Amino acid sequence: MSTIGIKNPQTTLDYLKLSNLKNQYWNLSPEDCVRHTVDKGMGTIASNGAVNILTGKFTGRAPKDRFIVLDDITRDAVDWNSINTPIEASYFDQLYDKMCKYLEHKDVYIRDAYACADPNYRLRLRLVAEYPWSSHFAYNMFLRPSEDELKHFEPEWHIICAPGFHGDPAVDGIRNTNFAIINFSRKCIIIGGTGYTGEIKKGIFSVLNFLLPHTRGVLSMHCSANVGAQGDTAVFFGLSGTGKTTLSADPNRKLIGDDEHGWSATSVFNFEGGCYAKVIDLTADKEPEIFAAIKPGAILENVIYHPGTDDPNYEDTSITQNTRVSYPIDHIINRKLDSMGDVPKNIFFLTADAFGVLPPISKLTRAQAMYQFISGYTAKVAGTEEGVDEPEATFSACFGAPFLPLHPTKYAEMLGDKMDHHKVNIWLINTGWSGGEYGVGSRIQLRYTRAMISAALLGELDEVDYRIHDVFGLSMPVSCPGVPDEILHPMKTWQDASAYVEKANQLAIKFVDNFEKFADQASPEILSAAPKLAIRS
Repeated sequence: MSTIGIKNPQTTLDYLKLSNLKNQYWNLSPEDCVRHTVDKGMGTIASNGAVNILTGKFTGRAPKDRFIVLDDITRDAVDWNSINTPIEASYFDQLYDKMCKYLEHKDVYIRDAYACADPNYRLRLRLVAEYPWSSHFAYNMFLRPSEDELKHFEPEWHIICAPGFHGDPAVDGIRNTNFAIINFSRKCIIIGGTGYTGEIKKGIFSVLNFLLPHTRGVLSMHCSANVGAQGDTAVFFGLSGTGKTTLSADPNRKLIGDDEHGWSATSVFNFEGGCYAKVIDLTADKEPEIFAAIKPGAILENVIYHPGTDDPNYEDTSITQNTRVSYPIDHIINRKLDSMGDVPKNIFFLTADAFGVLPPISKLTRAQAMYQFISGYTAKVAGTEEGVDEPEATFSACFGAPFLPLHPTKYAEMLGDKMDHHKVNIWLINTGWSGGEYGVGSRIQLRYTRAMISAALLGELDEVDYRIHDVFGLSMPVSCPGVPDEILHPMKTWQDASAYVEKANQLAIKFVDNFEKFADQASPEILSAAPKLAIRS
C-alpha cells in the first residue's frame, strides 16, 4: 500500500477500520484528481477546461433514502417525518463494516476540509471516497485548509463515500440499495450506492442544520448572500426557478455565497468554499458569472457534448434536467474574500407565483415572515415536468425542507427573534406572473424585480405609503422608483377583478392546507399570519 499527498504522518485510516487498502491518495490537487478521473475512464475534459463526469444511475439526491440514526442525541430533538427517517444504530454499524470490507484492496481518496467560514463555528471534516472526482468535489465545495494546517489536521466528522457499494434492503434496514445515513453519536456520514456528489454536500448541510441551531444559537439557512459597498448584507431565500442565483449575483455587490449560510449574533457566514450551480440552458448572457466560472478546476456533471465535439450542450437534458457544475468560489471574481458579512439589513423571500396572485414586492411583519418562511412557497408552471398541465403550488419548509433535522418552527422562531433584535427588513418578492396566471398573464420583468430589490436595499421604500392585501394581509408599497405604480398591486393588473379574487382565495386555501402539518407546534403569533379567506368553497 502507498500513501500519496499531504497528510498527517501520524495518521492512518486504521482508526476508521479501513485497512488493506491499495493506495491512499491524501488531499490531491484538483489537477491530480482530474488526471486520476480521466485515467480511470471516469470523465473527459470539456473544451472549456472543466472535467465532465457522469454520476451514474442517480443524477440527483434520493431524499427518501436519507436516514438519521436514532440515538440519545437525536431521539427527542429530530423532527421525525418522511424525510427525517430514523434507523437503528445497529444497521449503521452493519453497513459501515460492510463498506470497510468493500473498500479493501481499492484506491481511496482522502480529503480534509472545513465547513463554516466563521472560525468560531468551523467544523473539521474528512472525506474518504472511492472515486477521485468525489474528492475533487469536496475540494471545490468545502473550505480548503492550508498545507501547514493539513499536516496537523484532526477531523471532527467523517464522510465515507462508496458509490460502488450497495446495501441489501432485506437485511440492512434501508429502502433500496442506495443510502445516505447520518450518525450524530459517531459523527459520521456513510453514503453508498449513489455517485451523485450533492449527497456529500447536503449531508454536511444537514449536520450543520442540526448542530448550529440546536447547540450554538446560529440560524442555519438555505440561501444566497451578498454584501454592498457600505457593508450591508442581504440574504436571498428561494426554491429552484425563483431567481435566487440571478438576483444575488449583483455586479454592484460582492457574493458571500450562493447556497448555505449561518447567521450568528455578529455575522452571516458561508458554510462552503464553492458553488454548485445548475447549468440547464446556461448561456454567457443569462448567467455570465457561472458561465465564466466553468474552467479548469470546475466539475461538470451529466452534461452532454454537441455531437462530434467536446463543447458542452447545456440545452441537452437527455440524461437529466439537473445538470450541474461545481467550482471553488474563487472562480467568481466579484466575491467577498472571507465569505463573511455583518448581520443582514434586508432579507428577501423569492417566489415565482405562477398563479399571478402575490404582489411583486411586499414588506413582512415578524409573524408574516415566520409564516412565509415555514411555508417556503413557489409554483411550478405547466410543461416544466411531466404531468404538470397547469400551475402547481410547491411548498418547502424554510426553503430547504429535505435538509432540516429540527422542526421548521424552530428555525422560524429563531428568524423572528433575530429579525427583531437586529431590526431586519424582510421582503416577499414575486418573480412570477402578473396580470393573470401562467398562460394568461406575463412574467414580471427582471428589470422591475431588480429595481424593487435595489429600492429596498437603498432604503427608498422606508417612507412610501403601503396598502394591505385583502387576502394575504401583505403590505404593498404604492410606489417604487423605476417601477410602474400599476404593477405593484396585483389585482389592478388583472382585467377581471373577480377572477383575481377567486384565484387569490384558491392560493390561500393551498397555503392553509399546507400549514396544517405545522400548526400543532406553531405559536399563535405565527398562526395569526395565515391568509384570510374571503370564501372557501
